[in-house]
Amino acid sequence: MEKTSVDVVVVGLGAVGSATLYQLSLKGAQVLGIDQFTPPHTLGSSHGETRITRLAVGEGEEYVALAKRSHELWDQIEFQSGKKIKNRTGGLLIDSAEVAWSKHGAEGFWERTLRYAQNQGIEHRLPNVQELSATFPGLQLPAGSKVYQEKEAGYLFPEVAIQAQLDLAKKMGASIWTETKVKAILPQGEKFVVDVGYAKVVCKKLILSAGGWVKDFLPEQQRKQLRICRQVLYWVEVDQNFTDWKQYPVWMWGFGPNLEDFLYGFPSLDGKTIKVATESFLEVDHPDQLEREVSQEEIETFWETKINGRIQGLRKKVTQAVVCFYTVTEDGKFILEEMQGNPNFLWVSACSGHGFKHSAALGEVLAQKMGW
Repeated sequence: MEKTSVDVVVVGLGAVGSATLYQLSLKGAQVLGIDQFTPPHTLGSSHGETRITRLAVGEGEEYVALAKRSHELWDQIEFQSGKKIKNRTGGLLIDSAEVAWSKHGAEGFWERTLRYAQNQGIEHRLPNVQELSATFPGLQLPAGSKVYQEKEAGYLFPEVAIQAQLDLAKKMGASIWTETKVKAILPQGEKFVVDVGYAKVVCKKLILSAGGWVKDFLPEQQRKQLRICRQVLYWVEVDQNFTDWKQYPVWMWGFGPNLEDFLYGFPSLDGKTIKVATESFLEVDHPDQLEREVSQEEIETFWETKINGRIQGLRKKVTQAVVCFYTVTEDGKFILEEMQGNPNFLWVSACSGHGFKHSAALGEVLAQKMGW
């Protein structure tokens, strides 16, 4: 059996894992990244063409610094890799609910976003409904809607970002094992042995960033902190004669008091469709139990309950529907903790559905916590 020794092993190479591998490699660590699939892939939480990024994050003011730092790092990674990762389109946050709505565990999400923007000096404006309807007629906003508009918002290409960081890490000396499932993680004195079946790896430090599969390694009480919630992304055909969806910002719209009274969307990348989605918090116990197919009934329900009466300029035709998932904590926050009190073994959750925009900076934080 092959046996090797490294400074740090990173288990799971999605959004946070790829960023961590890149940062550790950049700082000179001898590092190995392991993933049970071949990232970027379509089975986790970091696929589907685009992810919204913004600076005034209503989930918590403590995340603003992470978002700002991530934007700096995405620019650095773009320069180093020659790949386009971030596109600034501006962004809209719309609240048309009759009572304050919450998102990712944050009550009064719209008000929080505005307050954080004001506190943190983030460039924004508050257009009225008439102005917004004239500029972006595809969005049918009720009178009295509140609109926050942020200049620096836009979208990231998640698959490109992951691949770029893995490629850069490899160039800087990182080893990457894909299609490799970790069977066991065992303490060995002050070190760890990572058993993948065909090989054992000895490491001084370990980072577990396996998304929803992190539950496979946690004690029962900690597993109970995490919920796996299936999400569906829809690409809907546009009416090109109604409005130019390529010129739209990214947008998020809360329209009711319930967690699922929410809709978000992206400008058209292909000129033929826009990507639009809601959020769902129906739970399954494990990612392997997710239903990966999207039924016609789901598609029709999404159209009737979310799109119809709110979005104009679309044809009633979904050209593609893709499943991903959130790994959600009770308060919607991130988890970044020591495993059973060991500072050399860290685990990080998949960030409750709002982590990708922060992932570049989270990778840097994790590398620093490992002493690099």
